[in-house]
Amino acid sequence: MRMLVVEDEARMASLIQRALVREGYAVDVVGDGAEALWAATETDYDAVVLDAMIPELDGFEVCRRLRAGGRWTPVLMLTARDGVEDRVRGLDAGADDYLTKPFALKELLARLRALTRRGLGPRPVELQVGDLALDVAQHEVRRAGEAVSLSPKEFALLELFMRRPGEVLSRSHIVDHVWDFAYDGGSNVVDVYVRYLRRKIDVPFGRNDIETVRGVGYRLRAPSAD
Repeated sequence: MRMLVVEDEARMASLIQRALVREGYAVDVVGDGAEALWAATETDYDAVVLDAMIPELDGFEVCRRLRAGGRWTPVLMLTARDGVEDRVRGLDAGADDYLTKPFALKELLARLRALTRRGLGPRPVELQVGDLALDVAQHEVRRAGEAVSLSPKEFALLELFMRRPGEVLSRSHIVDHVWDFAYDGGSNVVDVYVRYLRRKIDVPFGRNDIETVRGVGYRLRAPSAD
């Protein structure tokens, strides 16, 4: 999943970015409202962490303009103020949730998980595709009731597949939502991680559910396709 962090304080931005990366998210960071508005308009993020008091356009105005433009990416607004008026202003601008600084990173991560579950469509905490189960909050994966240990990137890749079973995902789409760099057509990072994932969730169980669609990308076989 890909997140946008909008924070002009470098230390805070770095802390949030590191925490999200450790959880397996792809993360872009910008420092002002103009950049934020451009990035959130050009890229389909899974959520935006938006500081209220940023230069150029403040966070309230960024959120308001995104909503006015039909962009419904979940927004978690950060504010250094604890007044009710600021919280109301943020929610009225279209924010989905807010956190008052200082905050615990664990709470930030939990709130983002909750927001992405709401998202633009069904996003349950626990995903189930056949006998493959993934718990987003606990970062646990099971196949046929047996625990499977995955790295953060492997987990993020599997989550992407499990949220869209049966759908062919292009390599560029996968990179866009799992890694935080522009796709290089010559890079084989997606193929490498798909291979890692197959060795853990398919091969030991005698399955071949992660399918290669030649010339297009990959898909996780939906149970109905069997």
